[in-house]
This record gives sequence, C-alpha cells and structure tokens, in this order.
Amino acid sequence: MLWSDPENEPPKDLRDAQDMLRRLGFLMALAMVLIMIVIGLR
Repeated sequence: MLWSDPENEPPKDLRDAQDMLRRLGFLMALAMVLIMIVIGLR
C-alpha cells in the first residue's frame, strides 16, 4: 500500500446499514433459539 492510497472505508450510510443487518441477524438467531426451546418444552 502506498501513502497516497485512499482510505478503504465504506461511507457512513453503508456502515449504518451493515450494523443494522448485523443486529437484525443476531435478533433472528436469538428468536430461532427461543422458538426451538418453546417447541421442545411442549
């Protein structure tokens, strides 16, 4: 890499969207685990 290379960082709105998708994926995984537990207890 050269000193003159631009920063390889996505724009702020893209980073915000990635954070939102990451949180959404985490919530979906948590919901799936809770559903499996509820189904297993019946």
